[in-house]
Amino acid sequence: MMRTSSGQATVVPGGPAMGRATPLLRSILKVLRRNPNMTLGLVILTVVSLVGLFAPLLARTDPTRTNPAVAFQRPSAAGWFGTDNVGRDIYSRTIHGSRISLLVGLSVAALVAVAGGLIGLLVGYYRRLDNIVMRLMDGLMAFPALLLGLALMALLGSTVQNVIIAISVVETPRMVRVVRASVLSLREQEFVTAARALGAQPWRILGFHIFPNTLAPLIVQATFVFAYAIILEASLSFLGAGSPPYIPSWGNIMGQGRTYLQLAPWVTFFPGLFLFLTVLAINLVGDGLRDVLDPKLARRA
Repeated sequence: MMRTSSGQATVVPGGPAMGRATPLLRSILKVLRRNPNMTLGLVILTVVSLVGLFAPLLARTDPTRTNPAVAFQRPSAAGWFGTDNVGRDIYSRTIHGSRISLLVGLSVAALVAVAGGLIGLLVGYYRRLDNIVMRLMDGLMAFPALLLGLALMALLGSTVQNVIIAISVVETPRMVRVVRASVLSLREQEFVTAARALGAQPWRILGFHIFPNTLAPLIVQATFVFAYAIILEASLSFLGAGSPPYIPSWGNIMGQGRTYLQLAPWVTFFPGLFLFLTVLAINLVGDGLRDVLDPKLARRA
């Protein structure tokens, strides 16, 4: 609201909202200027996400349609990424594969953040649970991630949902350890001791005093889980134990093209390039978030 020269009050549309949004926008721009690597990662990740979101519109052909007459065609104006052994368009399959990889990565990151965060809070605060649950987590972490994922997929069956479940089980112990380590240090802090002295219930201490202080490491770890889940899904699919073969995913495309690597290297190159850029972008964003959310690193900068 502002007053005119005659003293009448007029309302400026969006004035208060813009006033509140401007400092936030300036803070975001300041963070992005100070973290060029994070900005680059966000740009790449945004482009890959938009490509996956609008894949049906951007695809030149149906990614599952075969045409043996044009098998092993090199990249050209007719087929930007070439074709595979049965004439499927690699460009269409690659951009559709981004949808599967991003879906798996986001789903695993969300599930691991919720499950690992909750378990980490409880085992970090309650010492009796700590001795029991952490031995189970240590047992899961004793297995190599890929081998444990292969074993779980052999038990569950080859579907995208089961890939998400299997990778979530593999990654949850690492999130639990990160959150637990934060809780172990926070529960000895003076503000937690004061809350106990005032008679606060454990659930209130965990929810209102400890949990908000674990968000920074939890968010940063979730970004790395996101990246690793994409790699693990591609590895499982490459070995034939991930997404079903008829679903175009980066791992499936590379796995089906490895036999013809010398004859048609473009079959594995382009999905591999998309996989590399996506994981690199997520790691750059994760590093930037760590720098922003870690007070020690922020003061050092």
